[in-house]
Amino acid sequence: MALKLDAVATGLNGIAYLALATVLDSFFGVARAVQYPIGAFLLLYALGVLAIGTRKEINRTGLRAVIVTNLLWVVLSLAVLISGVLSPTGVGAVWVVLQSLTVGGFAALQYVGYKRL
Repeated sequence: MALKLDAVATGLNGIAYLALATVLDSFFGVARAVQYPIGAFLLLYALGVLAIGTRKEINRTGLRAVIVTNLLWVVLSLAVLISGVLSPTGVGAVWVVLQSLTVGGFAALQYVGYKRL
């Protein structure tokens, strides 16, 4: 279930970055040129996570890859925030932290599922 929820949340996030980039650039303080590739990545990643999560039998290697990718997302997001390389607005900084906590939560739930396999 954690994989499916992750796929839906990630897919919606990717769609938002792609469809609302012109609105979100001023709201989050992150340029459209950054949002478009992130949105495309998130949408493709969501499809991969969904493919893994909807299998009759979950592939351990695939699940492990999702967990590692989610953890990398958390680390890189916080590194970008701390470095100030994107100079997000206050709302954008809060969004990065909340998104990191959510993705980290998915990784934790997925790890519990991995241990049960």
